[in-house]
Amino acid sequence: MARHELLNNVAHQQLRVVTRFGREYGDDVGMVSAYPTEFAELQREYPIFLRKDRQDGHWQAVALLGFEAHENLFVQDGRWNAAYLPGAIAKGPFLIGFQEQRIDGELRREPVIHVDVEHPRVSFSEGEAVFLPHGGNSPYLEHISGVLRGLRDGLEAATAMYAAYDALGLIQPMNLELQLDTQHRVSLAGLHGIDRDRLAALDADQLHGLHRSGYLEGVYLLLASLHNLRRLMAEKQRRLRQAEAA
Repeated sequence: MARHELLNNVAHQQLRVVTRFGREYGDDVGMVSAYPTEFAELQREYPIFLRKDRQDGHWQAVALLGFEAHENLFVQDGRWNAAYLPGAIAKGPFLIGFQEQRIDGELRREPVIHVDVEHPRVSFSEGEAVFLPHGGNSPYLEHISGVLRGLRDGLEAATAMYAAYDALGLIQPMNLELQLDTQHRVSLAGLHGIDRDRLAALDADQLHGLHRSGYLEGVYLLLASLHNLRRLMAEKQRRLRQAEAA
């Protein structure tokens, strides 16, 4: 069970984070949350889809990692085989919280870093140090701070961005039926993508509205990311052949 604590260099002076990958660290997932602030990096290696959150009904983006709920085709022998690590994975046991602080006489809710001390990556004997010996932030923690800022900014932008796509009828269901070989077929339901025909039918004012809002680039990044399905299928096929040979 998660146990979140406000990160500080006294209580967590000896905290370390294991950065290798595997089932034991919760990396056996078929998809992870994706954020608009990282689409440019993600689309080079991962297929990105949209799906509706079952609780609030809002759209959210996900990067596809495998074809089953607990299949991650990017992890092998403790390594993540991609040049870019999705922020949802890279953040490890850390998350953004808020704390009331008085700044210039005004009470404000400021973002602060929390850590899940029960997370399987948390260690006091191995991994990346979170703090320097004399209490300053380690380079690893500085990197994590940047990752968390990107996720926070992406989360803030996402709801309005996807609502704009939906209002223009750009989001369509994509029920994928993929034939891997003569014996293996996979089916993916509940995923959505951008409707190319609807995009082509938008008029100048609608396109300009997306551009002015900063949302048009995201449309093309989502479309471009779908080419990575071939890479994912090739890796799945390789592992199937490997399993059959064994």
